[in-house]
Amino acid sequence: MTMIEDHAVVLFQGDSITDAGRNYSDYNSLGTGYAYLIASEFGRKYPEKNVTFLNRGISGNRVVDLEKRWQADCLDLKPTWVSIYIGVNDTWRRYDNNDPTSAEQYYEGYRRLILHTKETLDASIVLIEPFVVPVPEDRKTWREDLDPKIHAVRGLALEFKTPYVPLDGLFAAQSALTGPAYWAGDGVHPSPAGHALIANAWLHAVNA
Repeated sequence: MTMIEDHAVVLFQGDSITDAGRNYSDYNSLGTGYAYLIASEFGRKYPEKNVTFLNRGISGNRVVDLEKRWQADCLDLKPTWVSIYIGVNDTWRRYDNNDPTSAEQYYEGYRRLILHTKETLDASIVLIEPFVVPVPEDRKTWREDLDPKIHAVRGLALEFKTPYVPLDGLFAAQSALTGPAYWAGDGVHPSPAGHALIANAWLHAVNA
């Protein structure tokens, strides 16, 4: 049986992968990515639970951006579940904008978000690790920066005993079957199949 309770409010937070083209002027807009697919499948499977799903992902965000808007875009919404998926831009900006975020800064900011949430809300948390696959080729150099961040999220999941979605390994495994471009054409943003992979892994993490 799923861990998610009746009448739960599930909030998805993150960057463009979560955002997925949502309409910012529509409170209930879920975009067209994994958040929408999770809400669709969960709602089909558990209609009696009457769960509300919200999406507040914003394209380009890093941990520092989540911290700045956490009050309005998380705590004020009073979710009972908070799903956090953040990190690839903390790596990407090092390479395209010479604006790095160290693994320590990432870990400390992320941990503050979790602590702030736990201190303010009686909410469960789901952590989703960032991923990158090697397309184009230069994405291979990102591993040096992203891998310590992935390990940071894994450490936080262990510390706070949260459900965990291990995307980097999942995308690597699927890419070995088909080539990485099938799942994420630019190595970062999932294809429709990639979003379905995330949604399926998320639902599995919460026993749904």
